[in-house]
Amino acid sequence: MERIERHASHDGYQEVWKHASVTLGCEMRFGIYLPNAALHGRKCPVLYWLSGLTCTEQNFITKAGAQQYAARHGIIIVAPDTSPRGDDVPDDPGYDLGKGAGFYVNATQQPWARHFRMYDYVVDELPRLVESEFPASDARAISGHSMGGHGALTIAMRNPERYRSVSAFSPIVAPSQAPWGEKAFTAYLGTDREAWKQHDAVELIATTTSRLPLLVDQGTGDEFLESQLKPELLRAACQAAAHPLQLNLRPGYDHSYYFIATFIGEHLDHHAKALR
Repeated sequence: MERIERHASHDGYQEVWKHASVTLGCEMRFGIYLPNAALHGRKCPVLYWLSGLTCTEQNFITKAGAQQYAARHGIIIVAPDTSPRGDDVPDDPGYDLGKGAGFYVNATQQPWARHFRMYDYVVDELPRLVESEFPASDARAISGHSMGGHGALTIAMRNPERYRSVSAFSPIVAPSQAPWGEKAFTAYLGTDREAWKQHDAVELIATTTSRLPLLVDQGTGDEFLESQLKPELLRAACQAAAHPLQLNLRPGYDHSYYFIATFIGEHLDHHAKALR
């Protein structure tokens, strides 16, 4: 690994590292915030943040303002890139497929299958790396925005033993019923919609044995609310399955990081309670 950025922030450090990923077959970057407690050798719990379409590791660490809350609670925050990168990695002209659009699945279709294995990267490789190289405990939480909100919800429901809490901002709750998800899943997973269900929060709610409470914030002024995000589908699925859900509809807020920065403190409070 090589550290390529380091900035003092709220008595801790915001860093960016790069490393060779075996899972993805390319060089990857991730942001990591180390609070003061971690700098003094105390093993701290970790919140994994998954960003949305077109993002890199930079968007969350520079725009969300989460460091002050992570410092207060003594939480490490890890923010990986959203897809494999490099000259050998296939891409698509559209912003919603290929680089910047990994969708946190393991692709089974060509030409994507070799590199696009973001599910395994987030669930297995990245936590192993973080817990071996930094003062990080195995107490984990996961959160994300939009495509990353989809990733956080589905990964947490499929791996409840690995995460103590989960939350999401503006998640794509039913990618099988949204244009972004339909395009990505067809390319990465093929046309068999049964295979899609393992990466669809609304579908997983009906079958998961997990009862990990879901915290979701959604702005009512979000330009993608009706076409892509459809939080009412998650609410209905949770009601039908008696699955715990706190869905906060925030009047006037859009899809941007202004929304995330406004409520990220509440999400860090939520995770801190579970990570104690």
